[in-house]
Formats: sequence, structure tokens, C-alpha cells
Amino acid sequence: MLDKVIKKNIVLKPSQVKEFVDAATKCDFDVDIYYNRYVVDAKSILGVFNLDLTKTLTVEYSGFNSQFEQYLNSLAIAG
Repeated sequence: MLDKVIKKNIVLKPSQVKEFVDAATKCDFDVDIYYNRYVVDAKSILGVFNLDLTKTLTVEYSGFNSQFEQYLNSLAIAG
């Protein structure tokens, strides 16, 4: 099954990382988060903390979870 890859630009504060990882963990599909070429598993709290949280991050996934979509939309930036 070929799913459409979805990309969303978000901004995360350090205080939001645990909540973000918890939301990603509830998804039954892979979720990646990256800045430039540094890609980490969005379900890894240590991986997410290793990203530059002062920059715009991109979340990439190819599944659907309505709660995750709503959560990402609350973090999304225009672009």
C-alpha cells in the first residue's frame, strides 16, 4: 500500500517535547522529524531533544491519526 507522505512544519519548545513524543507514539505508523538533513524518529524523546528547537522543524509521516493531526495543527506554522 502506497500512502501519501505528509509533511508539516512546526515549532517545538523544550517544554512541549514530551507531549509531542507521546502524541507520535500513539500513531501506528512511522513518524520522522527533521531539521535540514538531521532526521530522527519522532517517537524518541532523546532524538527530538537533539534537534535544534530554535528552528522550524518538519514532521513527515504517511498515515492518519485524527488526534495527531489536531495536535500537529496546534504546533503548525504557515509554510
